[in-house]
Amino acid sequence: MRVRLASEADAAAITAIYNQGIEDRVGTFETELRTEAMVRSWFDGVHPIVVVAQDGDVVAYASSSIYRPRACYAGIVEFSVYVRRDWRGKSAGRLAMTRLLQECERAGFWKLVSRVFVENAASRGLLRSLGFREVGIYEKHGRLDGVWRDVVIVEYVLTNNLAAQHVSTA
Repeated sequence: MRVRLASEADAAAITAIYNQGIEDRVGTFETELRTEAMVRSWFDGVHPIVVVAQDGDVVAYASSSIYRPRACYAGIVEFSVYVRRDWRGKSAGRLAMTRLLQECERAGFWKLVSRVFVENAASRGLLRSLGFREVGIYEKHGRLDGVWRDVVIVEYVLTNNLAAQHVSTA
C-alpha cells in the first residue's frame, strides 16, 4: 500500500468511500450521500488530506478540517478516517492516520480532535493504538435514524510542532 497526499483527482474515490461510511451508519451522523463537488470543496490548501492506495486504487483516506472558526482554535483540526469496506481491518486506516498526523504537524497544527461512536470498537482501538486519548463521552450527542447516539471525544496533541512552541513562548 502507498500513502500520499490526496489531490482533487481523488475526489471520486474519497466520495465513494465516505458514502459507504454514511450507508453503513458506523462512523458518522450524516445520512445524505456526498457528491464529488462536495468532497472537492475539502481541498482548501490548508488542511491535509491523505489517501492510501493499492495498485493505484484508493482504499482509504484521512482528512483534516477546521475545528472552530475562532482564532484561539487556529492550531486545532478536526479529523476523519474512512476505509473502503473490502479493505477494513487490513491496516489501511492506520497508514492513513499515521500520515495524517505527520502532515498536520508539518502544516503547523498541534492538535487533532474528533468524536467516535461509543460502539465503534475498531476505530476506538485504532486511535488508542496511535496515541489518541479518549477525553470523555458526549451522551445523546446526535440522532441517527431516530436514535440518540453517544460519542467518545478523542484528541491527539502533536508534540514537536514549531507552531505550538512559538505560541507557548509568545
